[in-house]
Formats: sequence, structure tokens, C-alpha cells
Amino acid sequence: MNRVHNFSAGPAVLPTEVLEKAQNELTEYKDKGRSIMEMSHRSDEYEAIDQQAKDRLKSLLGLGDAFKVMFLQGGASSQFMMIPFNFLSEGQTADYIDTGRWSNKAIKEANIFGTVHRPFSSSDTGYDRVPTNDQLQLSEDAAYVHYTSNNTVAGTQFHDIPETNGVPLVCDASSDILAKPMDLSNFGLIYAGAQKNMGPAGVTVVIIRKDFMAKANTEDVPTILQYKTHGKKIFNTPPVFNVYMVNLVLEWMQKKGGLDYFKQYNEKKAALLYDEIDKDDFYQGIVEKDSRSIMNATFELQNDDLNEKFLNEAENNNLYTIKGHRSVGGFRVSMYNACPRESVEKLVGFMQDFRSQNY
Repeated sequence: MNRVHNFSAGPAVLPTEVLEKAQNELTEYKDKGRSIMEMSHRSDEYEAIDQQAKDRLKSLLGLGDAFKVMFLQGGASSQFMMIPFNFLSEGQTADYIDTGRWSNKAIKEANIFGTVHRPFSSSDTGYDRVPTNDQLQLSEDAAYVHYTSNNTVAGTQFHDIPETNGVPLVCDASSDILAKPMDLSNFGLIYAGAQKNMGPAGVTVVIIRKDFMAKANTEDVPTILQYKTHGKKIFNTPPVFNVYMVNLVLEWMQKKGGLDYFKQYNEKKAALLYDEIDKDDFYQGIVEKDSRSIMNATFELQNDDLNEKFLNEAENNNLYTIKGHRSVGGFRVSMYNACPRESVEKLVGFMQDFRSQNY
């Protein structure tokens, strides 16, 4: 087996031990003579997996009975629509903090259902920063405040939770959920595509506060798009294998030491890379330093003529998927929980050698 150093932004690297366990159980799950993919989602085996994954997620996040966990489909993009469909009606206003490509897409969908107010936007500077609390110009009567906690494309991240004066927070946490402990007491809803920090593509995690869900609109909302529907039971066939994989990743995280462990682990990985970027002007960070993400580091070369050479030589060194998003350019290194420190060390060593040969 020759596994490369994988810095993909998503679908992203998964823990090797999780993949190996899934491999061992792929054709036969717990001596049942069949794969988990071949079992009914109403079976005792799958229902146990589903509940265990929800319990593990709540345990890692320190959540009590005030929250419900749902495993849905459609990625974060489906939530861009589903959230305002349930919580924003004509005549109402929702605040959307605009810090990147994905928050902008969420705003586009929300505009269909009600009024959107942007209390902050960094679009005029290429989404190079996130706001401080004193930069937010919030509405007086917002139904909720939406933000994207980590901007995968731009490479920025909120390091502090926005202060909303009691208005429920709604968060797209797709690319940094479970990367560090979070106080979720002011949140109404958190959602995340699993394919970056929690599992494979195909399952969308929704964590919703029960009293916030109680406020959801049900009039003219299709049954399958109502949070209340999914809050009662497993409504339709879920992505069984994907939830199984999420459960294995959550188990792996618990064994590693939980979110305190991963906060330190991720910060140390990011520091290794950013220290190299900041060493001189050969490599240059794209976003403001105070807004830098520990999940997705973006940078560029001072000399654009070296870009293709950098990418080609990186792949020759088994360093893959570091090309920046097409809307930004440059380079992007995604260092999610499952990205080993050894991979970042290998990349930094390559960057040092490349500088010495091309400066």
C-alpha cells in the first residue's frame, strides 16, 4: 500500500485505521453474513450504529438533551435552502455574515424566502478576513444570524463565536466541525457536510436545538424538508454506509482524546506550515493573519511562473491536491483532523527545498 500525503479540501483524508476497520467489516458486519450496506435501515444493527454515532457526536461536543442530531443528505448546499424554508418567511429578516463563496451561496437561497441583511461582508477585498464582533452591524429583529465558521476556499476561520445579543446562531461548520471545543449554548442549528472533518461524502450532519426547531414553519414546507419530520424518527432511507463511517471516525476521535486533543494537534500542524510561509517573501499568505484558518491554509508564490513547477514537483514527492480553488488561485493545504502531522512535515520540507533551488 502506497498512501500519498493527501491535502484534499473534500472529500478529504480519512484515518487509516478507520479505513482498515471498514475494510475488515465490508463484506460481513458482526458475523451477520452480509455487509452493513445490505441491511435494512430499520434493522437493529443499523439503528444501533445510528444512535451510537449521535451519542458520540453529542459527547464530543458536550451537548445534552436540548439538542437533536440528524443525519441527512444533500450536503451543506441543501441546508442553504432548508434553513430559510423552515425559519425565514416573507416579512422576516435573517442576518447572513458574508465571508466567502459558501456564505454567499447560502445568501442567494435565503433571498428566495425572506429578507437577508448582511451585517458584514469581506467580498470587496476578496474574502480575505472575517469580522470581529465590533464590526458586525446586526439587525434589530433578525430571525437568526448565519455564519460560515471556516471558509474552505478563502482559507479564513472565525476564532471567536459571533456575539448576537441572544439571537439564535446558525452555523455552516462543514470544514471545521470537531476541530476544537465550542460553546454551543447560543446556537439554534449547526450543520456540516461530513466529507471534510468527519467522514465520507454523502451524509450531512444537522445539530438543532429543540426549542429552535419548535419555531420552524411547517406551512407549505414539504414533509421531507421539515426539520420536525426528521426530529421525530429516521424518516427515509439514510446513507447507511456513510453514517457507519462517521461512527467509526467519531470512535477514533474519542480514543485520540477528544476535541481538546485535536485543537492542540491542529494548531501545531498549522503553525508548522504558516511559519514556513512567513519565513520570507518567497511564499506569501493570501488572507489576513488574524483570520487564518487552521484547517485550510492558502498561499501563493511570489513568482507565478513557478506555480506549475511547484505542483508537479510536489506530486513527485507524493504531496497531492494542494492547488488552490479556481476562484482564488495559488495553493491550498487542507489539514483536517485526520491529516497526519507527518504529512505537513513532509510538505514543509519540500517547500524548504523548493525555495533553496528556486529563490
